Amino acid sequence: MKYQIACAALALMTSAPAFAQEEAEGPVTVSGSVALVSDYRFRGVSQTDKGMAIQGGITATHESGLYAGTWASNLAGWGQFGGSNMELDLFAGYAIPLGGATLDVGLTWYMYPSGADKTDFAEPYVKLSSEFGPVKGLVGVAYAPKQQALGNWCSDAACTVADPGDKEDNLYIWGDVSGAVPGTPVSLKAHLGYSDGNPGLGPNGTSVAPTGKYLDWLVGADVAIPGTPLTLGVAYVDTDIKRSDETYLRPNFMVQDADDFGESIARGQVVFSLTAAF
Repeated sequence: MKYQIACAALALMTSAPAFAQEEAEGPVTVSGSVALVSDYRFRGVSQTDKGMAIQGGITATHESGLYAGTWASNLAGWGQFGGSNMELDLFAGYAIPLGGATLDVGLTWYMYPSGADKTDFAEPYVKLSSEFGPVKGLVGVAYAPKQQALGNWCSDAACTVADPGDKEDNLYIWGDVSGAVPGTPVSLKAHLGYSDGNPGLGPNGTSVAPTGKYLDWLVGADVAIPGTPLTLGVAYVDTDIKRSDETYLRPNFMVQDADDFGESIARGQVVFSLTAAF
């Protein structure tokens, strides 16, 4: 899901699943989307071993601004946590008008069903969005307080320095901008994010912020297919994580698939998506 950038939502240009279509009139509206993406990138890092993912979510929104929903994706490689190798996010929040902008405050609970224990974690967030003519802008801050899932349990892949049960926090700051090209079904989008968290490996040999502090970004475009609920998306996703910073996390922090074994999961890559909104 993510109220953070994830290629599940690239075609919808926001860090969270963007659900645009309402099912019915009334105090509560239900909306959702299903997407096929060529790679699931969470804050610039592949969660599917640079492979494809099927993702989807649903949100119920009350006219007061309260909302709740869920989002899910398959995982592989760095992103997997055993069990069903699935990420299931639950989220809830409150969005209110604030002058000419919208303030959104909420919390995401990241779950990995039947996977390794101590890997689920909670992350509150605050977002402020606004529109300037055809241009939409959003800035957000997500802060996860100290939890075992975010701890630095091992300093490297060989676990030469172990501290099982360690608890750490994680900060993510991001901004999104998008705009429709007049007279066309095309919209352009861009994203920049900053991570500051655990620079080692957590309880399942992964980390939300694998090298501690780093930037991730994307630039891309979406094309709405006329007469359908479908949107085609393409984006170039990258990070400023250096190869030297990846070294101490190998072999965890690399593609595990035999065909591309050893490739970086944080280098620049073009990601394609096909999304259906309902």
